[in-house]
Amino acid sequence: MIHALYNYGFVHTICDPSFVKYNKVSAFWAYVFALSKVPELGDTIFVVLRKKPLIFLHYYHHVTVLIYCWFVYWQTPSISRWFTPMNFAVHSVMYAYYAAQAFGFRIPRAYAMLITISQITQMFFGLLTAFVALRLKETGQTCENTRETLVFGLLMYGSYLILFFHFFISVYFSGKQLKTRSGNLKKHE
Repeated sequence: MIHALYNYGFVHTICDPSFVKYNKVSAFWAYVFALSKVPELGDTIFVVLRKKPLIFLHYYHHVTVLIYCWFVYWQTPSISRWFTPMNFAVHSVMYAYYAAQAFGFRIPRAYAMLITISQITQMFFGLLTAFVALRLKETGQTCENTRETLVFGLLMYGSYLILFFHFFISVYFSGKQLKTRSGNLKKHE
């Protein structure tokens, strides 16, 4: 990623899919990424077992990202050069945090806040990246992503940005209670 960005520029990194079409290592990790969305659904079990609120953001995010990843995997879009490592990076920190909590470690609240900030940053950058790629494509420049992939990405990342930002404000600044799937209100700890 850094090599392509440094040597060829940002537009190349979002518009040229050669990294996954001709590089078996990148193709392997793209495949692992698409597959990883299925076991990520399992974190819902931990939420329920820990008697934490199951909020709309949680299941909406899991379902839509699973659909998106499987939809775009078969197209090998160049935009995934950014989406995949951003998601892997954020999720590796987030799931390490969840694992530490599950083993009884008391993690400072600021750490959870930083994870949410990193998620918001990921959503903003994903939205921006999809927008730039779509704009390039719409103005006739060569950008090997389908319009559907980019529009779906814009809608997905845009909705995530709104939902994660709302979550961030609700949990860390307003003390508001979050509505669970069952309709009950629970204060997020």
